[in-house]
Amino acid sequence: MPAKGKRRDNRLCAYALPIIPQPSTSILSKTLTGVLGPSFARVSVLNPRCIGLFDIGTRSVWVTNAKDIEALWQRGFFGKGNLSRSEPTWLNRRVNQLAGVRVLTAEELTAKRREERKIFKAERAQAILTAAAEAEATFIAEGRLPTPPTENISTTIRSNLATQKLSSPPSEWRPADAAPLAEMEATNSVLTAERNLPDGSELPENMEHFQLTLQEAFFLMWGLDCLLILDPMTERYLTVEETWDTFLSAHTFPIPKSISKHKRCDNPFLVHYVAYHHFRSLGWVVKSGIKFCVDYLLYRRGPVFSHAEFAMILCPTYEDPNDEESSPFNLPNTKPFSWAWLSTLNRVNTQVRKSIMLVYITIPAMSKLSIAALDTPAVLREFTIREVPVKRFAPARMRN
Repeated sequence: MPAKGKRRDNRLCAYALPIIPQPSTSILSKTLTGVLGPSFARVSVLNPRCIGLFDIGTRSVWVTNAKDIEALWQRGFFGKGNLSRSEPTWLNRRVNQLAGVRVLTAEELTAKRREERKIFKAERAQAILTAAAEAEATFIAEGRLPTPPTENISTTIRSNLATQKLSSPPSEWRPADAAPLAEMEATNSVLTAERNLPDGSELPENMEHFQLTLQEAFFLMWGLDCLLILDPMTERYLTVEETWDTFLSAHTFPIPKSISKHKRCDNPFLVHYVAYHHFRSLGWVVKSGIKFCVDYLLYRRGPVFSHAEFAMILCPTYEDPNDEESSPFNLPNTKPFSWAWLSTLNRVNTQVRKSIMLVYITIPAMSKLSIAALDTPAVLREFTIREVPVKRFAPARMRN
């Protein structure tokens, strides 16, 4: 039987997308069929109308409504809290601090495990030194070794430690088993935060907001039709065409649109959205990979269920070399990178059990497209994607 925390995650995060299937014969879009499977064609969809505010300074869309945040996170793991690692838990952490309760959030649980691991390593090192000192004293007393001239432990003593019946140090760190089950659960529910407050106390102001990247926001708006984006300047909701143009021009801010060349196939927003939409349509949960020096991470179900399996590096490739020379954007990885850099990146991700995947995105030539072709997302069909997995070569283990 799965643990209580796993049962809770399976119950709260049962939907792969922020939609509610209902029995019918209609379909929202071809994108959903790729994510939810062929059986999705036999259901219709009720979409929650989440509301976000576009922020040009951070190139993101902010969501502040608690119900919208809960829907976007629990149904597809879109976005992150600006004061949290992923799930927005700042309010709960603050309430826990005021109330003195022991219900740990994800950040607090991670910090606790890191501290336990640090203490374990210190105790293990001390145990090794104690065992070595006991072995050295035993060998000298039996006359098997001369008195060492220094305090350093000799190689012979190290090799003989395994054969001596001395107290062996711990070899593997494990989380504390005696921790209450309540400590192993985390939630961003405002109701839970209110329940944990002392009697007579008021709920503190929530200083955290939910952030969606431009790629996530446009996928939710155009691909799933479950997000409305408010323009803070005009105080009205943007249409799909207006959102597309606004997100394209976000990478040329503060240059005015009239003198900027933001409508290009190598626009950074467009290049990243091609990859994001491609893998989301295949059913993967796509999150930022900046922590591991890559562009995106791919999860099978989501961060609460398992670690990411793949780390993606986007490699734009120009169909027309003249477009690269005239481009106002400095896209990374357009030039061949060194093997030393790739080996370093591969080693970092191998240590955390992730496989590197090079994603080559062919940028169509501007000469065969009109400027009007970039007015709508229909230009996405002109791009092609190739995935090249990279595996680290270990000669000692791959001789066969």
